[in-house]
Amino acid sequence: MTIRDFLRFASTQFARSEIYYGHGTDNVWDEAVQLVMRSLALPLENNAIFLDARLTRDEKALLIDRIQRRVESREPVAYLLGEAWFMGLPFNVDTRVLVPRSPIGELIQSGLQPWLGDIEVNRILDLCTGSGCIGIAAATVFEEADVDLSDISEDALEVAQSNIVMHGLEDRVSAIQSDLFAGLEGQYDLILSNPPYVDAEDMAALPDEFRHEPELGLAAGGDGLDIAHRILEKAADMLTPDGLLVVEVGNSWVALQEAYPELPFIWLDFEQGGEGVFLLSRQDLIEWR
Repeated sequence: MTIRDFLRFASTQFARSEIYYGHGTDNVWDEAVQLVMRSLALPLENNAIFLDARLTRDEKALLIDRIQRRVESREPVAYLLGEAWFMGLPFNVDTRVLVPRSPIGELIQSGLQPWLGDIEVNRILDLCTGSGCIGIAAATVFEEADVDLSDISEDALEVAQSNIVMHGLEDRVSAIQSDLFAGLEGQYDLILSNPPYVDAEDMAALPDEFRHEPELGLAAGGDGLDIAHRILEKAADMLTPDGLLVVEVGNSWVALQEAYPELPFIWLDFEQGGEGVFLLSRQDLIEWR
């Protein structure tokens, strides 16, 4: 059998199943390409030269096992591969962290313009970092900035540290255990956060794929705002005078807006999809308090 045969086989198996797409792809074909090609350590693009290559016995066994697990156990492809891509960058992932998928990546890629203007960014915090993807991606754009990756989970920080090393950023990116701001020092020009924000109703209805992810990174109380409340309470103290706060709250954005009608949230739009990401300046937070 060839790679082309397995792409067809995987597509058929996925199409006949009830798997949910939401960890980097949104259709049968892209899911099949990601699983098959990356299982073989082959590129996702410009790969036509490989499609008629015949597979070894071990390669076929590996692909059959992963296709079956994707369908039967509903494991996300990223966990099957041990890797995910964010802002065009590879990251180590496993069930200790969420699969990277935040629209904040699009914002980072734009250099946070026009919001930052000519503000100099020397220090960045990725709060509730998980795999470290947001902070590490920011470090590749803001090449002079020091970046802290903060999380309450020691397990998550082990994954984040492995990604710091993989990207060769040990000299200016650090992984720090902290319950939100409690273990952090100093102020930041930019705080980026994709914290837990799934409310109780949505947690109860999550597709099986999300059951493989750590609940600590998803659940945030009845209305999904347990963590957001705490971030808003303390963020001003952690920002430099011109600093910016960017937080993703997903479907809980309506509840957050209603909870803080006096806060001038800027709700960001994304060309590549995604919603529920707000931006506030330190001045906005100071005036609100």
